[in-house]
Amino acid sequence: MDAVRLILASRRALAGSGEAPVVLTEVWQAQALAQAIGSRLAVSGPPELRGEALGLTELAGRGCGVLDAPDLDPGDLRAAQLTELTDAHEALVCLGGLLGEVGIALVGVASSAADERTYWQCMEAIDAADESRDRIGEMLRKLAAREAAALPEREAG
Repeated sequence: MDAVRLILASRRALAGSGEAPVVLTEVWQAQALAQAIGSRLAVSGPPELRGEALGLTELAGRGCGVLDAPDLDPGDLRAAQLTELTDAHEALVCLGGLLGEVGIALVGVASSAADERTYWQCMEAIDAADESRDRIGEMLRKLAAREAAALPEREAG
């Protein structure tokens, strides 16, 4: 399935998650999807994105690692359904939006956490999501610079 469709599915699932355990499952799913997208871009994306994409993969992996892994059936793991990434720019814009929503959802869970462990898991996952968004912003800047550099070549040709 295309990355953008998976991101939109994650956004809908996160928005409808409600209870803290379900929110944390959806946050984990979003981080796993960010990790998969970063990995895909690191391997086969535009060359100028590969370093930042590898960083995104590592940060999103950290975001998954600080949370308890949910008990999901393999078919329910959205990251495993990623088969294509047709538009890197659109996918990165959508992924940045999803990670912003992840941060907001985690603030809600942290503020009502009944125990310190959950609170600190949320804080670390918020940091990972914020740093991932920073990487995405850098990749979007590099894509824009690439496009700007290609424009005069197209006009001259």
